[in-house]
Amino acid sequence: MTQRIGVVGGGLAGIAAALTAADAGAQVVLFERRRTLGGLTTSIERNGRWFDNGQHVFLRCCTAYLAFLERIGGTDQVRLQRRLDVMVLAPGGVRASIRRTSLPAPLHLAASLARYRHLSVRERLRLAAPVLALRRLNLDDPSLDLVAFGDWLAARGQSPRAVERLWDLIVRPTVNTPAADASLALAAKVFREGLLDRADAGDIGWSLVPLAHLHGDTALRALAASGVEVRLATQVDEVASVANGVALTSPSATTTVDAAIIAVPPTAASTFGLLRDDVTDRLGSQPIVNVHLLLDRRVTDLELFAAVDSPIQFVFDRTASSGVTEGQCLVVSLSAADEEFSRGSSELVATMLRALGELLPAARSARLLDAVVTRERAATFRGTPGSGAMRPSAATTVSGVFLAGAWCATGWPATMEGAVRSGNAAARQALVRVAGAGASELATLSGSAR
Repeated sequence: MTQRIGVVGGGLAGIAAALTAADAGAQVVLFERRRTLGGLTTSIERNGRWFDNGQHVFLRCCTAYLAFLERIGGTDQVRLQRRLDVMVLAPGGVRASIRRTSLPAPLHLAASLARYRHLSVRERLRLAAPVLALRRLNLDDPSLDLVAFGDWLAARGQSPRAVERLWDLIVRPTVNTPAADASLALAAKVFREGLLDRADAGDIGWSLVPLAHLHGDTALRALAASGVEVRLATQVDEVASVANGVALTSPSATTTVDAAIIAVPPTAASTFGLLRDDVTDRLGSQPIVNVHLLLDRRVTDLELFAAVDSPIQFVFDRTASSGVTEGQCLVVSLSAADEEFSRGSSELVATMLRALGELLPAARSARLLDAVVTRERAATFRGTPGSGAMRPSAATTVSGVFLAGAWCATGWPATMEGAVRSGNAAARQALVRVAGAGASELATLSGSAR
């Protein structure tokens, strides 16, 4: 008899879980409280233009997310660099790049770092010690989660300036926490998986269309084609184990399934009684802010660039994906944006426009046609020391109920890759549960999901 699995939450974790379960032959129903899919990776429409709620990127090492894109039929809607290449600008015209060569890791970055003009020659020479030390770390060592990455770097000769001008460029957008405060476990995962273990792992990819189309419309079509019943604008208020399965109660009806996957933020999971009381508070949350600037002319040919000694962190050219036909739409992406989140939109726009002119001379004479500020208050958990111990596994204390989300225990930071991996893992465990498999089979499937 076909087993029925319910999925609560239509973000990446929920979509991935639903597809994995459907591909295994289960009958799947997915509940999403909003009218669109995508969760924290979506877009808003304004005056006929689309603006993503965050500049969500992926790397070539994000194998689960890349497989997800192929599964939903979205590979033609993204761009993936042939080779990692990020220009780093500073006020006054100083430029340097982080670019890989065809050499094997970690030599693929040696030439780029040797010429990295934002650091002194002495600071560049001192990069070798932490790079080599990172390659020797055991990523499965739980003690790494007790150490702040900033302290670890300082102990290996990294100055505050080196941290700010290099290490932070990588840690801040991936862990959504400054390097000084980030968990060594998460930072080491980023550097090992993304830069040091494989030469091509750090090539950057991003969507060429609004995320509402890629993770919303395209994913919805894939779900429908797989036979998944999608109930949009449906809030699930209660999750309870019952004699014949799991009851999912919304204001209009109660749906009983054989197993349920709850792919929602930790605060929502807590209201269902699926977390310890202290988990949500100790995981915390971290905001992301994006400032979208529509200019009357093109001011750069760079698809993306980073900045140092500037309030700007990263800038992406989103002209085509926004539907802009004249001028240029540049998006300033600000991670770990506690300070920026509390500032008014007009102040943020003025600050970023002025900073853009300090980095790009052509921007000084450009006229601002429109600006949009998007904010996600709880975009991710805080990836600080000790956060790893707070991240729950898929299994819960409620029989037949499993958790999914980028905040769960994947070993990855709260990224699109982590979300998809979590959804896949929860679906596999739910499938084992409804099939009535033994503990040994559960362990095998759980291990293969990592």
